[in-house]
Amino acid sequence: MKKIAMLFAVLASVSMAAQTNGGITPEMLTEIQKGYEGTAADKAIRNAINTTAINVLSANAENAAMIDTEFSDRVKTKGITDQKSSGRCWLFTGLNVLRAAAIDKYDLGDFQFSQNYCFFWDQLEKANLFLQAVIDTRDKPIDDREVDWLFSHPISDGGTFTGVANLVTKYGVVPASAMPETFVANSTSQMSTHLKNLLRQDGLKLRETPVGVKAKALPEFLQKVKTQMLAEVYHVLAICLGVPPTEFEWKGKTYTPVEFYQELLGYDLEHNYVMLMNDPSREYGKVYEIEYDRHVYDGDNWLYVNLPIERIKEMAIASIKANTAMYFSCDVSKFLNRDKGVADLANFDYDSLLGVDFTMDKRQRVMTHASGSSHAMTLIAVDLKDGEPVKWMVENSWGEKSGYKGNIIMTDEWFNEYMFRLVVEKRFVPADVMQMLQQTPIKLPAWDPMFLGEE
Repeated sequence: MKKIAMLFAVLASVSMAAQTNGGITPEMLTEIQKGYEGTAADKAIRNAINTTAINVLSANAENAAMIDTEFSDRVKTKGITDQKSSGRCWLFTGLNVLRAAAIDKYDLGDFQFSQNYCFFWDQLEKANLFLQAVIDTRDKPIDDREVDWLFSHPISDGGTFTGVANLVTKYGVVPASAMPETFVANSTSQMSTHLKNLLRQDGLKLRETPVGVKAKALPEFLQKVKTQMLAEVYHVLAICLGVPPTEFEWKGKTYTPVEFYQELLGYDLEHNYVMLMNDPSREYGKVYEIEYDRHVYDGDNWLYVNLPIERIKEMAIASIKANTAMYFSCDVSKFLNRDKGVADLANFDYDSLLGVDFTMDKRQRVMTHASGSSHAMTLIAVDLKDGEPVKWMVENSWGEKSGYKGNIIMTDEWFNEYMFRLVVEKRFVPADVMQMLQQTPIKLPAWDPMFLGEE
């Protein structure tokens, strides 16, 4: 009897401790279990979810008809690209913006730049960015927040338009025929895994104190070691992606990649565009810069002016009306009907299916990491009714059989909630917004929610 009494005393103390410490007590569990009543409707939904995807069951039958596909204003583009199993949407989108300009200027037809060529240099530059950052932070402990972030993110195939601008300016561009896609370029995950581990291994070596090297000679020594490490990275990239051409023939003329960029496009890519953001979790009218959100060590971080969505729409409409495509990024997976290629808040009714209310607004979703910029596409069309946008269309890079003829159509309501980034030419940016860019940027850390590079 004493043992039983002691057991109950222990259980009581455990229960009280759980209640005091925020744990689930038996009494609390009884209340929680009332959340599922097991009605006939509950059972029917449970049976359906047991064998069918939630997105299929939550598809809104009242919104099943295909959206109107006519647009009042559309940029002239030709040909859909396909990034396949890679995270290079930022690169395809950036080059598609340049391609649209080249096609319009020279009537080139279904012309494409080589994504593989730019991707090669992107990966080499990102490897250098990581290794140099490790050198810069080698006096900090390994568990420092910045150092830990670096080793968590040594390299990726994601990115932003700033990377496109820096890479193209430094290395130029080549036609797709001069450096075609490879299997690895189309499916980057395995190469990425091995490069990450190689760089982490190299990063640890750079943090070690070399024997026999005096402090004065240390910077030069580390640069030599880094160069040797980058030679190994180059070797891996050349095997997987091919060797970038130093010159090539196009339309009967020999070009270097930089000469081709300068002749075909003929403008300052790094300074011709303005990056815009709609992030309601931060103050509008301010300029922000995200540390390490760049592709080239001596290049530019993603720097943007944060604006209300209506201001961004004004510039987007002006650009489309002038037949100029834009780099656009959003949280593409939210409420997207992939078969139709339509992003619409009415596509799915998760609340009714699951019996709960999802009430967070855009600001709250950003703050809690529930939403953020995840995919880049090329904004090419808007449909205006009485001067107001009712829907938009982007050229995607998932192949011509994906979505609506390779494109995605977005309702204006969806645009408000899940559009984040837009890159526009300066000629479409009002004077007051250009004035905002004179501010000293507010520096955000690399782990900021808006760091996420588009994939």
